[in-house]
Amino acid sequence: MNFVPITADDRKVMLAKIGVPSFETLLEGIPREIPRADLKLPAGLSESELLRLTGDLASQNVTTRSHISFLGAGAYEHLVPAAVRYLTSRGEFLTAYTPYQPEASQGTLQAMYEFQSLLCDLTGMEAANCSLYEGASALAEACLVALRETERGKLLIAETLHPEYRQTLGTYLKQTQVKIEPIPLHQGVCDLTAVRERVDSQTAAVVVQIPNAFGCLEPVAELGELAHRHGALFIVVVNPISLGILKAPGSYGADIVVGEGQPLGTDLQYGGPYLGLFACREKLLRKVPGRIVGMTRDTHGRRGFVLTLQTREQHIRRAKATSNICTNEAMMALASAVYLCSLGKEGFREVANQNLQKAHYCFDQLTKIKGVRPLFPAPFFNEFALEMPLDPELINQRLLKEGFLGGFPLKRWDSIDSKGLALSKGWLVCVTEARAREEIDRFVAAVGKAIK
Repeated sequence: MNFVPITADDRKVMLAKIGVPSFETLLEGIPREIPRADLKLPAGLSESELLRLTGDLASQNVTTRSHISFLGAGAYEHLVPAAVRYLTSRGEFLTAYTPYQPEASQGTLQAMYEFQSLLCDLTGMEAANCSLYEGASALAEACLVALRETERGKLLIAETLHPEYRQTLGTYLKQTQVKIEPIPLHQGVCDLTAVRERVDSQTAAVVVQIPNAFGCLEPVAELGELAHRHGALFIVVVNPISLGILKAPGSYGADIVVGEGQPLGTDLQYGGPYLGLFACREKLLRKVPGRIVGMTRDTHGRRGFVLTLQTREQHIRRAKATSNICTNEAMMALASAVYLCSLGKEGFREVANQNLQKAHYCFDQLTKIKGVRPLFPAPFFNEFALEMPLDPELINQRLLKEGFLGGFPLKRWDSIDSKGLALSKGWLVCVTEARAREEIDRFVAAVGKAIK
């Protein structure tokens, strides 16, 4: 494939086509304090000089290596076994991409198959695809499946679902007639009374997240029963780590399970690439986006792996395609498979338990500080929302100087109808197995100091 460089005249034509006067105008949404890509490097640097300069520039970033993180809200720092990085860096995997002559790529296909099998075990579902781009678009694809399956035009979406997931779904459905109706929150979880009032014969799906955007555990069994009573599908967004101790969604009636797979062996990586998880009941198999790898036998009886289903527009007529998802996150899916196999069932359960215990220890210590109160009474997994006596942004600024990345200020989620809740002083704190007790104690002391 030959790539033709874009000239200055080409840029002018493209900018004029979209009605933008300059390239800088496209960057106006990025805060000015964030440096632009133009590094203005001195001329004639040697390799060693360039590496030293770029290393100095990179060291200015605040990361989980330079600071101790208690920040979550959708992306999480977890301990990744060395085996994950070693195996995913092997040339056989590192260079393997979506196979266009699939049966010739048995190693890649087997890795995808194993990932699908592990995801089915984890979620309690009957089928899984070999990954999507990330959690938010996986949810949007799940809603499209529900709309096609039920031939209905309304979605009930929990207001406790991560706001960025809801924004992504809104973008997907912007040019359609689908009605997106929110389920209001009550004490940090879905208001069951509101669900009873709003779910009806036009509802294609009820969508809920567990743990939800506030870290709280939803009454999923009741929500699933209400959805099925009216013939709607029940879609559950999960944090996969929580499934080490929480019930598998398949056990309480979920029809489709999606989520962000980043916690399963993928580092934070400045926001990506991540991994979209998608599993479902077998009855929905032919409506699933992306592709599914199956295991079979050849004419000599030898085990082999094949692309069983690939309902994307590059392989079939566009009008019959279930999605425009054109590839999968094979590298991240491989990392997840290696991660889960490295830990095993007991190890994975221990990771989940450490998340739970350490988060509750941190919660107990923080709520002893004068003026710090729980925002919600609902049980939680590894994230919890607090009402702080000061602006959380100010607290975070002070914590940064002490070497900590503080919690997420909930006021940034202005799309949530707080109904009198003190979200302006809401602070979402995350604690995973990566945090030692000594780090938690230091963090609690730093929070107390920041408040005083």
